[in-house]
Amino acid sequence: MKKVMWMISMISLVGTAVFLQWMPERVPMHYDADGNIDRWGSKNEMLIFPLIILLLSLFWTLMIRYFEKKAKNAVDEKETAGALSNVKVLSVVGISMAVMYTVLQGYLLYGAYQTAGSGTTKSAINIEKISFILMGILLMVVGNVMPKTRTNGALGVRISWSMYNDHTWTKTNRFGGYMLMIAGILMVVEAIVISNSHVVTMVSMALIVLACAITVVYAHRVYLDEKEAEKKD
Repeated sequence: MKKVMWMISMISLVGTAVFLQWMPERVPMHYDADGNIDRWGSKNEMLIFPLIILLLSLFWTLMIRYFEKKAKNAVDEKETAGALSNVKVLSVVGISMAVMYTVLQGYLLYGAYQTAGSGTTKSAINIEKISFILMGILLMVVGNVMPKTRTNGALGVRISWSMYNDHTWTKTNRFGGYMLMIAGILMVVEAIVISNSHVVTMVSMALIVLACAITVVYAHRVYLDEKEAEKKD
């Protein structure tokens, strides 16, 4: 799985390096909230984002190796299973992010090429809408795998209420996963339907905040129920 993540990340770097051979020397590098170009730069600056993607892949690789080592040194089957489960989740998230950012880099290259060639002062594509569509898809993927995590301090809903015991962890992360998937679906829909980029940004941020807030409230409720159940026992 790590090899797949690195291969996808390298596609972004190699693809960009090849595509730059046909790019004009100066390309738009930044846009304001309305899509107007507010900074031009060297085409070689387009290599910065692929390098960031590689750094992110390095981060996920180190995280995966941490849990692989934890599984190897586990003292019982439960700890081993938990660590290996987290390895699978991290691998899926790492690969998904590599795909998302690689696709986004493709759109950035295409937009820069089209805009520079047309001589306009406005972006040829709506990068904000595309970004939130991709982010929505990523949230759906993360939400789908999040319930498969086991109690840990690196991924999932990691607050004191959810980490109280295995029961509170499982219920909270299952619910949090559903919330992220719903937020992701709504984000994709609103990014496609709404034409105003400002509104898309505000609605997307509101969906993420709302999903997190509802999950925290639910985690507290599960925690209180667990404490109450322990008193009765």
